This record gives sequence, C-alpha cells and structure tokens, in this order.
Amino acid sequence: MNRARRFRYLAAGSIVLALLLMVLWPDARLVDSGAVERGAVRETLDAEGRTRLRDRYVVAAPTAAMARRLALRPGDAVEAGQPLVVLDPGTAAPLDARTRAATESWVAGARASLASAREEAQSAEAAARQARAEAERLRVLARGQLVAVETAERADTARQRAEREAASARYREATAAHQMRAAEAVLARGRAGAADGEAELVLTAPVAGVVLRRHFESARPVQAGEPLIEIGDPAAMEVEVDVLSADAVRLREGMRVELLRWGGERPLPGRVRRVEPGGFTKFSALGVEEQRVWVIVELAEPHAQWQRLGEAYRVNARFVLRERADALRAPASAVFRHGDDGHAVFRIDGARARLAPVRTGLQGGGWVEITEGLEAGDRVVVHPDRELSDRDRVRSR
Repeated sequence: MNRARRFRYLAAGSIVLALLLMVLWPDARLVDSGAVERGAVRETLDAEGRTRLRDRYVVAAPTAAMARRLALRPGDAVEAGQPLVVLDPGTAAPLDARTRAATESWVAGARASLASAREEAQSAEAAARQARAEAERLRVLARGQLVAVETAERADTARQRAEREAASARYREATAAHQMRAAEAVLARGRAGAADGEAELVLTAPVAGVVLRRHFESARPVQAGEPLIEIGDPAAMEVEVDVLSADAVRLREGMRVELLRWGGERPLPGRVRRVEPGGFTKFSALGVEEQRVWVIVELAEPHAQWQRLGEAYRVNARFVLRERADALRAPASAVFRHGDDGHAVFRIDGARARLAPVRTGLQGGGWVEITEGLEAGDRVVVHPDRELSDRDRVRSR
C-alpha cells in the first residue's frame, strides 16, 4: 500500500470519526437564567381580613313603643344630639312599685356610668396630651440625631394611639349620657302615668358619624331593648385579620403591615395594634379544623387617603416580619435543597452549569438572601430540572 492510498484511508477515517462525534456529542441544554443582585428581601406573612369601625353605637328602644318611619338611610351623616328615631307609645301605664324601683336603679346606674365615663375621658385626654408632648420632644431630638429615628417613630405611634383612645373615651362618655337620658325619660313617663302616655320619645345620636345600618324602615311596634339603628365614625377604621395561631406568635405590636387589594392603586400602610390573647376554632374550605387568632391592624394614613373604604370590606394584609434593604439576593426558584440541611444553585460558568452550595438567609417576595457562595453579577439557572447535573453544557433562553 503506497503512501497516497494510506493518506486517503486516514482522511476518510477522520471524517467518519468527526461525523460520529457530531452525532453522539450531547446538545447544550436550554435553560432559563436569572441574575444575582443586591436589593431588598422581605419575609412576609399574608392573610385575609376585613375592615371594621373601632367605635360602633347601636341605638335601641328603651321601652316598648310604636316607632315612626325612619327617614335616615345608610350613609347619611348625623351630628351628636340629632334626632334619629321617634317613639310613640300607645298607653303608658303607671309603674308598679317593683318596676319603679328597678327603673330608678337603672337611672342611678346610668348616672354612675356617665360619671365613670367622664373620668375616663379626662384621663385619656391627659394621656393624649402627654403623648403629644413626648412625640414632639423626640421629633426635635431626632432631627439633631440625638436619638434614633425608630424611637421618634414609636413615640409618634404612641401619640396616634393615645389620641384615638381619647376619642373613644369621649364617644363612651356621650353614649353614657345618651343612655342616662333614655333611662330618665322612661322613669318620668312611668311616674306621669296615663296622663303623659301620648308624649313622644325622641332618641338622639350619641356621637357624630354616619348611619351604618337600620333595622327597620316603616313604622312598626318595637320591644324594649330591640336595636333600631346603628351609627359610627368612618374615620375610626381598623382591620381585623384572622391568622393561624402558629403564625400569630410571630407577630408583635407596632409591626408594619401592608393592606392589599382594597381597591386603591397602592398598598395602604398600617401597624399591628393588638394580637388577641385568645384563639378560636375555624374550619377551612377543605374541612380542616384550625386554631386561629384575631389580629387588629390600625391604618397609618389619614382618612382622606382611604375615605371610600367602608365597614366590613375585604382586604389582604401582608405582615412584614423581617426585611433587609441591601441584601445579596437570588431568585427563589433557583435555590434548591442540597444535602441534609443545605442549599445549592447551578451557577452558569460560560457554557456549563456548575453546582454551587450556598448559605441562605431571609426569603420572601420571590427572592432568597444569599449570605455565602455567590457574588453580585453571577447568573444562575432558575427552575432547574432533575436531569441537570454539575458541568452539563447549557445555553440560556
């Protein structure tokens, strides 16, 4: 065999080998990729809630009578002392000795309740003045960087809470005065007997607010203690959220909350005002028995920002448990379990996927904080499949 023939055989074999390598060489796997970057990572807890008025007042019939037709409708504004319901008794029989004694005791109790409510209102007003002064002092010190900004913010939260407590105390005082007047009216009519049986009894609004609901519309007989109309102040709104008891232990008073899907373009800020100490049993949609706890959230913005939000409206509450503003973060879908209690990602190194163990921190909002194992600017495989292995050839979409 001469040299030329040997060379031709060698060239043909090389071509065949190259073709076999092209056929058998594995293709680069097509993967989705994401970047490792610096940004905010927040650990949150989402739950459903509903709005409610902090102070609601139910005006009830103090005695059996004939109620006139109601002219007020839900949403109508009322002032303190404005007539709400007019009662026309048919015949007012004189009170017997036993009923009169019970009514006189009722009047005495109503007067004592009014005195107690006045003392509570004065005490709450004094606490509100002290909270305002303390918040103003800390605000000035915070401007001069003499105290932490968080201290001034907590003082401002305490001021808002004290002012709302003072407003609630004033409402309770007005309610007590209204109840005392109603009790005195019943006693006066009973003493007058049948002679004053045709006198009308006007029930007035204990506080300024709006009509929430009315329990009747047309004229009808009513019994003593029957609710007639409800009023409240729409500016004193809060949100009640029921969360699992296992999640409730992670919540604290003053914790930041974002209210979502309330109808506005941006989330409403709020704060946890109270975590109820007692839980209750609730069955989920799948029939699973759950222990849940009520968490009360107060709105942190003025009423003008959410004035169209009404009572018993549904909202979603997002509790911010922990957050870090400048953390090294990676897409949560890129991190997977590795080993007994570790985590890892597939880092894209050129055209290959490298298995990279990582140490994680906070997780939430689609991101995971990376405390060790990656650097800013690295690209990682998101949603890696089970067939992907270390050093496999990959190409990004």
